[in-house]
Amino acid sequence: MNFLAHLYASMMAHPSDVLWNSFGFLGGAIFGVRFLIQWLKSEKEGHSVIPVSFWYVSLGGGMISFIYAIHQEAWPLVFQQALPLPIYIRNLCMIHRDRRTAQ
Repeated sequence: MNFLAHLYASMMAHPSDVLWNSFGFLGGAIFGVRFLIQWLKSEKEGHSVIPVSFWYVSLGGGMISFIYAIHQEAWPLVFQQALPLPIYIRNLCMIHRDRRTAQ
């Protein structure tokens, strides 16, 4: 309980940090949901599948986490979040390209 009390007191000491911390948690939560999406889709299909929503959620959560890392000036995390972003974008581009040519 002391940890939660300390966390609450720390956040209230700097109210603007509450917004940024909430933003950071949101990015982590969105990014984490992508595994749930992939797992549920795979269970439904009966084999491993990566749905398009996985890549959108990866991009959204990754971007939010990237912005949060920049705000925190956590440079190792900036690079950790930035490097996969082009991969997510590239996968979405290839999916949309394949859909256009299939029509």
